Amino acid sequence: MNYEAVIGLEVHVQVKTRSKMFTRVAAGYGHEPNTLTDPVVLALPGVLPVMNKAALDAVIKAGLMLGCDIAPVCKWDRKQYFYPDSPKNYQISQYDQPICLGGGVEIELPGPARNVMGEHKRIPLTRIHLEEDVGKLNHFATDSLVDYNRAGTPLMEIVSEPAMHSAEEAYAYLTSLRATMVYGGISDCDMEKGQLRCDANISVRPVGETRLGTKVELKNLNSISFVRDGIAHEIKRQLAVIERGGTIVQETRDYDGQTGVSQSLRSKEMAHDYRYFPDPDLMPVRVDEAWKSRLRSECPELPFDRQRRFMSQYQVPYTITSVLILDRALGDYFEEAARLAGPGRAQAVGNWLVNDLLREIGVAKTDLASAKVRPAQLAELVNLIESGTLLANTARTVFAKMFATGDSPAAIIEREGLTAAPTDAGELEQWCRDAIAGNPKALAEFKAGKESAINAFKGPVMKAAKGRADPKQVDATLRRLLA
Repeated sequence: MNYEAVIGLEVHVQVKTRSKMFTRVAAGYGHEPNTLTDPVVLALPGVLPVMNKAALDAVIKAGLMLGCDIAPVCKWDRKQYFYPDSPKNYQISQYDQPICLGGGVEIELPGPARNVMGEHKRIPLTRIHLEEDVGKLNHFATDSLVDYNRAGTPLMEIVSEPAMHSAEEAYAYLTSLRATMVYGGISDCDMEKGQLRCDANISVRPVGETRLGTKVELKNLNSISFVRDGIAHEIKRQLAVIERGGTIVQETRDYDGQTGVSQSLRSKEMAHDYRYFPDPDLMPVRVDEAWKSRLRSECPELPFDRQRRFMSQYQVPYTITSVLILDRALGDYFEEAARLAGPGRAQAVGNWLVNDLLREIGVAKTDLASAKVRPAQLAELVNLIESGTLLANTARTVFAKMFATGDSPAAIIEREGLTAAPTDAGELEQWCRDAIAGNPKALAEFKAGKESAINAFKGPVMKAAKGRADPKQVDATLRRLLA
């Protein structure tokens, strides 16, 4: 019997705000333990919560970007549970009236490496709601300590429908969702800092069956790659249980990304009874059309929409645009440089950006914002090459110096004496004749139809020209003499 996997993801995203959800104390990461606290965070007697409107703005904006229906009224509920990371012994969340309903995340379906855009799919969402984060427990050999710096940070939970059927689809979903949140300025989504966390619900069922199988919840998936690997591992585990004649038990399992194995944490036969009830200290929130319109005007172009536009407007190929849309700042950089370079030169800009600038950034272990090469300088470099002022084989030397110093290409060319010197036509022809005469084997191969044999002549010509000859002129002269 053939089986298929059914996967749903619950993703928690920390909303990027200056203060916490229900108090003015700062939100942040990397501070000394228990320094981002106040009486509200610590739930001291007599304190009252006050809603952070910026956090609600961010979640409504996220919902609009994902095509959700924004509820005209949402309310706050107390989710009761007793655990050391929650000083109040309850969490303020949204239960039956969340702020966002429906919507979906566009993904590109996984497949083999390709040069064209593949098939896309929309993964439907159930809901997005806003709540407050809890503290962090740090476990040691004989005791555990709790840090409440994270407690009270605005946190939105994005719940998908069980509509994914492979680990690769889940990976594509998380990658797309993360890019959307970063594009919108909703969150930095740094999993190492706990800004994006994911639990996966996985089941298998016979192909053609419509009912869901017994689900297993997978926790501690602390990187997008571990989400993919953990889901793949769990699917294999469940199929192996069925093949042995066993039965899948509803449970929560812990996945160790380092070892690639999981273990049972607890059985979960029934849903927890959190005894939700409306928070008596917080009023419901009414979201009118003016509020939604204001936030809709702030929504950026979504990553895949941007990729489609880059391909149609700038005629930049899929392989380059796939890299350009990974980060909003990278796409902005490209658009500015392409605009400055002028019509017809966007692909050259994209090539330099993707193949050279990003490589240098990686080697230097820096980031785009810190790179000394700015869009205007990259556009200038491309224009110098296209105008023939700078030879392509010299341009990489100039670019390396641009990256190291931040100087303009024109200044480096002038300082280093790298301007392309016009090559005397007679002198170039003689170099080409000498190269052809010096390699009769390549001559015979080219005459026999081996097109690539012409490259054997180009090296000697460029050597004779001391690297200063225009490769296009060299190619044209060789072909004329070989005809």
